[in-house]
Amino acid sequence: MTTLADLAELVRAPAALSVPGDVIAGAAAAGALSPRTPALAGASVLLYWAGMAANDWADRGLDAEERPERPIPSGRVTPAAAVGLAAGLTAAGVGLAAAVGGRRAAALAVPLAATIWGYDLLAKNTAAGPAVMAACRGLDVLLGASGGRMSRALPAAATVAAHTWTVTALSRREVTGADATLPMRTLAGTALVAASAAVAVPRRVAVLPAVLAGWYAARYGAAQAAVVRDPSAGRVRAAVGAGITGLPALQGALTARGGAGLLGVAVAAAAPLGRRLARKVSPT
Repeated sequence: MTTLADLAELVRAPAALSVPGDVIAGAAAAGALSPRTPALAGASVLLYWAGMAANDWADRGLDAEERPERPIPSGRVTPAAAVGLAAGLTAAGVGLAAAVGGRRAAALAVPLAATIWGYDLLAKNTAAGPAVMAACRGLDVLLGASGGRMSRALPAAATVAAHTWTVTALSRREVTGADATLPMRTLAGTALVAASAAVAVPRRVAVLPAVLAGWYAARYGAAQAAVVRDPSAGRVRAAVGAGITGLPALQGALTARGGAGLLGVAVAAAAPLGRRLARKVSPT
């Protein structure tokens, strides 16, 4: 019988702590923080979990060989239940976004959902995979900005998307390991992402965003540096996990850069919590 623990593992529940910060950072950048922001963040979490369930459904054959302990190949969750859960969460996420954010939010939630499914079913194992996943996160940031001036949130969306590209590129080598050039490239990308998050408008380094961006870069960068030294599969998985659980620190920096300093600190606080939960349920 499928348990809640099995479903939590299927959707990689702790990794959802990396999601609300997308919406919050976008809302802060666009001047759109409001009582509806938490509901939009909830819609984003539902869509993220949908993508995780769809991912395992699409990978059920491969996981039977490479990760037989995962919920579907181990028999703890049936393929029908996984794809049904993915579809239900998608409908719930889009519906919630439309209900609280109206047409502008729906106009972003629908392509976000389509991009998530497109990644899982078509793009993941292609050269376009990292770019498509990056687009998912960028759209997620813009979902939060849908109630304000979305053009002002484009830099934040691009920053989160760039971070996501690095994590996705690494994740493609979680089983086989990588050569040292891949983590060197992603590490350089992380340095640029952190530098971007630390710069406010007018173009100057802002203290709180810089501190939070530095925290993000130190944690994620150290994990990638370890892969440069030892590009084994285990090190790669650890770096991917650090990229996922460390994202709230980057989102906190972007939120603070948008003028919501205390809220940015609160968003960043999800990073250590995510790391603790990841010891119980893998985020990768």
